[in-house]
Amino acid sequence: MPSQKVLEQKKQQVLDVTDKLKNACAGVIVDYKGINVENDTKLRKELREANVDYFVIKNSIMEYACDNAGMQDMKDVLKGTTAVALSNEDYVAAARILNKYATTSKGAFSIKKGFVDGEIIDEAAVTKLAKLPSREVLIAQVLGGLNAPISGFAGVLNATLTSLVRALSAVAEKKSA
Repeated sequence: MPSQKVLEQKKQQVLDVTDKLKNACAGVIVDYKGINVENDTKLRKELREANVDYFVIKNSIMEYACDNAGMQDMKDVLKGTTAVALSNEDYVAAARILNKYATTSKGAFSIKKGFVDGEIIDEAAVTKLAKLPSREVLIAQVLGGLNAPISGFAGVLNATLTSLVRALSAVAEKKSA
């Protein structure tokens, strides 16, 4: 039977992880077995630079946190070694970084599941999410798409004005000749 102090620490861990799950816009659960210390250090550094919270967690703690956060559908993958990557800002950062590592690690490191805005997604959806451009690139693409019709319209007006000026110049030359 665990001591009261240990039990309180575990309850606090569950509350902390529950809070992180609720506040995250996206997250990925991975099986991290087979990763060496050097690669783990590189992976953690890259995740940290992208403002992704990455931590190893006991499956039992994660199960309780999933229950508290209303993400019961993630509990079926909580077997073996489990690590969680959560992002509060960027929807694709965790998926992109972890998917890149999973594809280069030759099967030792794998994605289990993920979520976006509380909706549970499977490994295939996490992989698709990882292939999306970053938020900044998407914003630039949208703004470019919105700007294109305006630029085209300005180009037509400019071409029309240029043609009109040329036509008037030609008429003026004929009259003066």
